[in-house]
Amino acid sequence: MSSIRVVLGIAASLDLEIEQLDVKTAFLHGDLNEEIYMEQPEGFKVKCKENLVCRLKKSLYGLKQAPRQWYKKFDSFMTDHDYNRTSSDHCVFFKKFSDNDFIILLLYVDDMLIIGHDASKIEKLKKELGKSFAMKDLGPAKQILGLQVKQLKDGTFISQTKYTRDLIKKFGMEEKSSVKIPMNTSVKMDMDADGKVVDETRYRALIGSLLYLTASMPDITFAVGVCARFQFAPKESHMTGAKRILRYMKGCQEVGLWYPKEGGFKLIGYSDSDYAGCRVDKKSTSGTCQMLGNRLVSWFSKKQNSIATSIAEAEYIAAGSCCSQVLWMRQQLRDYEIEEKEIPIMGDNTSAIAITQSPVFHSRTKHIDVRFHFIRDHIEKKDITLEYISTDKQLADIFTKPLCESRFEELKHKLGLIELS
Repeated sequence: MSSIRVVLGIAASLDLEIEQLDVKTAFLHGDLNEEIYMEQPEGFKVKCKENLVCRLKKSLYGLKQAPRQWYKKFDSFMTDHDYNRTSSDHCVFFKKFSDNDFIILLLYVDDMLIIGHDASKIEKLKKELGKSFAMKDLGPAKQILGLQVKQLKDGTFISQTKYTRDLIKKFGMEEKSSVKIPMNTSVKMDMDADGKVVDETRYRALIGSLLYLTASMPDITFAVGVCARFQFAPKESHMTGAKRILRYMKGCQEVGLWYPKEGGFKLIGYSDSDYAGCRVDKKSTSGTCQMLGNRLVSWFSKKQNSIATSIAEAEYIAAGSCCSQVLWMRQQLRDYEIEEKEIPIMGDNTSAIAITQSPVFHSRTKHIDVRFHFIRDHIEKKDITLEYISTDKQLADIFTKPLCESRFEELKHKLGLIELS
């Protein structure tokens, strides 16, 4: 999903065409390189030769080789037409014609997005694809992987309105009242050993559905993450918390991410943590988000793997996770020949910043997992910079803890979550 949002962010800022194609029976296009046999299908058996089997030349749905062979054939087609497969995501292809003229193609199984400046070049690519594969031209992009896309005069709007409505109906929340925030600040979830046991399968189905909804609704990411921690032996209190998220979504079914055409194109990360926020094991929660100009393209909220011994350590670990995502996004932009240097990561803890800059502080943190220490190396290489930001301007705050209604609404607005009127 991150690749899609990055490309849609680029398309919105540069006012690019976004077209969508669908590959008919995609897996049937793959050529098989190994000997595979199958019984003659019912109704097509050759008379007097019923004991013979068929050797497959093409892949079929159900074969474990089918996805690989389909991708291999499509990759070969794109390479033959001088498109480069990006190193950050092998499902994304790029071709540059001039400084201000290029095409990006995203393929996800049988769904395809084509983004470019020149409509004639996009049409030419569509015709070439149609000659080699059975394709259906869906015109301007409207939906990809469950994300509804609306291309408007002044920007692009991404939402999951239909999915949200279906989810509310599926779990019987139509008659329930809506709430203003997905998680109450006064409620702290724990194992609730004495609580009433609920249907484990239904609870997991609800959590899985909500996790998919976070693809366009970053404001529920933290709340869903907390509820997801109790999928083993869930209790009634956990189900109530998960259903509260649905009640929140009922009040903002039309809300989605807004990618305006106006605004800069600078990549910037925000990193924050909630020290020892988990009541069960006292682990901290890392929250980060990445903006392309004023467009939110990536985010996550995750409980840290180890227990932090201080607030500075928890913030430092969160900054390391943010650094990993920022470097991946920088590589993706580099694949599109967009160069970003000294990418700022904004944190609100001066001690965590000091750990990355001072060898004295650094030597005292050897107990921290080595994978988080690489952030210092990238600061020295000037790939990124870790900068201080006041807590009231920290956008990642929404991914680390429950917030009051006023603060929650403020951060939603800054992240670009709006209701399209």
